[in-house]
Amino acid sequence: MKKIKTTPLAPQEFEVEQISENEANISAFPFETGYAISLAHPLRRFLLSSSVGYAPIAIKIEGAKHEFDSVRGMLEDISDFILNLKEIRFKLLNDATEAEINYTFSGPCTITGADLCNDEVEVVTPEAPLATLNEDSTLNFTIKIAQGIGYVASEDTYDELEEGYIALDAFFTPVRSATYKIENVLVEDNPNFEKVILNIKTDGQISPIDAFRNSLEVMYTQLAVFNSEISVKAPTTIERVAENPDLKRLSTHIDSLGLSARSFNCLDRANIKLIGEIVLMSINDLKNVKNLGKKSYDEIVEKVQEFGFEVGADLADDVVTALKKKIEAV
Repeated sequence: MKKIKTTPLAPQEFEVEQISENEANISAFPFETGYAISLAHPLRRFLLSSSVGYAPIAIKIEGAKHEFDSVRGMLEDISDFILNLKEIRFKLLNDATEAEINYTFSGPCTITGADLCNDEVEVVTPEAPLATLNEDSTLNFTIKIAQGIGYVASEDTYDELEEGYIALDAFFTPVRSATYKIENVLVEDNPNFEKVILNIKTDGQISPIDAFRNSLEVMYTQLAVFNSEISVKAPTTIERVAENPDLKRLSTHIDSLGLSARSFNCLDRANIKLIGEIVLMSINDLKNVKNLGKKSYDEIVEKVQEFGFEVGADLADDVVTALKKKIEAV
């Protein structure tokens, strides 16, 4: 008689093959038949749609009124200049999420991505061409760069732009490709188990490993809605406290806040797992979390407020007691 299972086999092996700085293979095994693709496909979707990147969202060029204009002394017309700009991949520094950067170039010269680096922005495609200037020509322009996910059409990047700016379609996604393949592996003489191999390529704004980690965080956040518990019996006094709507929300994992990877990782390294732990902290306690910068602090406070609470809030005694028990149990 064959062995009858009561639970599916959980994969135990995880491997990372760093092919290059911007490409990696990530594999895990063994999965039960059909499980590998069930996980690989949504992870691929999250990699391509939810990875955070940077892109130009508007540009102002001195002497140009619209994208079909031209600038004296520049070989490219404005439409070609914009197409070249979209191929240049930026990375804002100092945790910035948006920046407005001014540039001035004098000819004769060929401008590439490397010429756009400064204290505010790094260019991860330094050899990408932008424009060619003739002798005695000058090019002045300002680029608005923002952080985002996915693709945003030019008409959606701004409700209103200052005079002289041209809105740009923004392709934020730093993941250039995400593919997977499924292979069979042998487990105890059974060849029907599966191994999934994800190949991830990025443009350099983010490493393949960080992109994969972020996609997992997005997946966990999306699934967190199913964590709520439902009771059908008449509650006792203790159970009524446990079913307090505030307590249930405070007992939710910090994944539900939708924090950036930097803010989430700071809390996770401090072993802060539940939203209620943040609410119970004083403002100074939160500010003193190791490696938590001001922008991350502001983001956490804002996200907690959006969730319906305040850091250092005065909660009912029975809720505080029940919440501390839940925190101890995590």
